Amino acid sequence: MSASDNTPPPSRSRARSAARLAAVQALYQREMEGAEVPALLHEFHQHRLGAVIDDVEYAEAEVAFFDDLVAGAVARADEIDAAIAARLASGWTLARLDKSMKAILRCGAYELLARPDVTRATVISEYVDVAKAFYDKRETGFVNGLLDAIAGEVRA
Repeated sequence: MSASDNTPPPSRSRARSAARLAAVQALYQREMEGAEVPALLHEFHQHRLGAVIDDVEYAEAEVAFFDDLVAGAVARADEIDAAIAARLASGWTLARLDKSMKAILRCGAYELLARPDVTRATVISEYVDVAKAFYDKRETGFVNGLLDAIAGEVRA
């Protein structure tokens, strides 16, 4: 930060919230394009995190946290997808969920499984907030219920 820049650094919670949203976007992009993790991380580091795109300023994200969410969710995809699929209603499969919903659930499930440093309530609340950016109340309730069910097992 230069002496003339009086902008305070983002709070850790805001930087983590931005990292979560960016991680969901990265997983969505991977689902759409099949991009490899190193390429995704590079693109987001260089062109998305903290950038201004079409006059919209993206919040500064905690980069190491973002990297962990994306790389971890991809590395543990089979385990995460099994945890999600096990909690879907009868007749539903992971393939029936739209790509944005899968990205939200995968990030949230990964964080519940792999980040015990983040409270269960924080993880669920944060991904419900991400879901609110894309969905209405019914779907955000679905995110809440499914992540809570996973948390009940992995954070018992």
